[in-house]
Amino acid sequence: MVVLGEAAIALENGAFLGALLESMDAGVIACDRDGLVVFANKAMREISGFSPDGPLPPEFDEAAHRLLISPDMRPMARSETPLARAVLGEFVSGEDVLVRRPGHRLRVFDTSAQPIIGPDGELLGAVAVSHEVTALRRVERFRNCHIAVEHVLKMHRSAAEAAPEVLRAVTTTLGWPSAELFLIDEATGLLLSAGHWDSSGLETEGFFGHTPVRGQGITGRVWESGRPIWVPDLGLDPGLRTAHERERVQICLRRGVRTALAVPVRDGGNLLGVLTCYAGTQEYEPDLLTVLLDGVAAQIGIFVAQRRAEGLSRQLARAQSDFVNLVGHELRTPLTSITANATLLAEETGLDPDVGQMVQAIARNAGALQRIADTLLDLAGLDSGHLELDIREVDLVALLADAVTGLRHSCGRLTLVTELPAELHLPADGTRLRQVVDDLLSNAVRYSPPGAPMHITLRAMDTVAELCIADSGIGTPPGEHARVFDRFFRGSNVRHQGTTGSGLGLSLARAIILLHGGTIKLTDNKPSGTIVCVRLPLSGPQ
Repeated sequence: MVVLGEAAIALENGAFLGALLESMDAGVIACDRDGLVVFANKAMREISGFSPDGPLPPEFDEAAHRLLISPDMRPMARSETPLARAVLGEFVSGEDVLVRRPGHRLRVFDTSAQPIIGPDGELLGAVAVSHEVTALRRVERFRNCHIAVEHVLKMHRSAAEAAPEVLRAVTTTLGWPSAELFLIDEATGLLLSAGHWDSSGLETEGFFGHTPVRGQGITGRVWESGRPIWVPDLGLDPGLRTAHERERVQICLRRGVRTALAVPVRDGGNLLGVLTCYAGTQEYEPDLLTVLLDGVAAQIGIFVAQRRAEGLSRQLARAQSDFVNLVGHELRTPLTSITANATLLAEETGLDPDVGQMVQAIARNAGALQRIADTLLDLAGLDSGHLELDIREVDLVALLADAVTGLRHSCGRLTLVTELPAELHLPADGTRLRQVVDDLLSNAVRYSPPGAPMHITLRAMDTVAELCIADSGIGTPPGEHARVFDRFFRGSNVRHQGTTGSGLGLSLARAIILLHGGTIKLTDNKPSGTIVCVRLPLSGPQ
């Protein structure tokens, strides 16, 4: 397209060409060889805030240039504009030019420009074409915003710590000055401010940190409804019904805030809070902004839910530890007394047979409770580090052989198949490992039919020793494998059969193996039964 000197005259006479340029959605602007703007179509005039009708105003060039912003958000020098560069012979392709009109949102235009060369090769001027890509660039920025928010959340342990940086990323992406995150307090049920970000430089007192009222104001209404709310002009909002809402609107208007968008922060169907953002200009893409902001709110919701779950898990762990310590310490002394006195009574001669049986039952059950208390204290001491391992050179083959011999003497019918090397030495606490082996062998016998075969294998594999005990007993029900090492857990099939036990043996075994730097794993044995595999580093615990 040629628009200079003779080109301008040709354009005036070319009714078809003029109508074509005026009908384009893209903004078109042209200048002569001296850089003087001689043409701007209707779209370009609208972009610059001028009337699309009538001749081009003489002040158009200067006024339009004052609106141009570079991608780094500084005023664009005239020599940097695509049109000015094209006059100097440069071909400009697909560069972003930002336009900021007072009282209007920032718009982004993908702009290309090139010189206009006459038939004889003479420079006649230049032309630039601008396509609006504000929504596209905003989507791209939101993708980067999601990445930035994810990074910030990974770096912090609480919502209060992460909120300012998360909100800064959001407001920077939106091009809005302010945002605030509100979270529902689990103790009081109130919606409280968790943090805010403000880049306006204005006084923030009274604007941030207020306590929303459920069902009032944009934040309170989102809290009540659980749905996003968009208010394009706070001063014209018909939903202002109460003194609280009118007061909040006046505070916003005094700060120059015109538009507000609030979205719920959720974890699935559970409402955790509200994210509210404020703008000083009207926005025209509420659906897009809502969808994009919903994505950020979802990230925050997952983060908050995870942190709360972690906090609850720590509280439960502390409560369980306190309970174990309390039960272990408080039970040990009276149980010791009961066991000792019951034993003395049982040794008395001349007791009535019925009384003697009751005394024996007391001693037997007190002894069982004593073993549970001892196991609880063992677990507490190992977990806390108060009980340390006594590391010495241990021959696992000799340890296993001794445990198997003891099992044969204490049990009736046994079918044991062992595959053991001549010897296998490693640094370990022999007493603690014997506890583990005795418990695993006892479980295999207890939950297997009388005389059922039990396989015990021990071998050295690269840097570890592997001990596997396989039985053909009742096994572990599907879905319960991950819980077998939890304290007090007993399989549903065990409970239904009425088999006695405390549910602490495997917990203690795992604690001991982990302190040795090893692993313990339970899998199914086909067609029935369980395989427990223990691996210990040949170099000993670190």
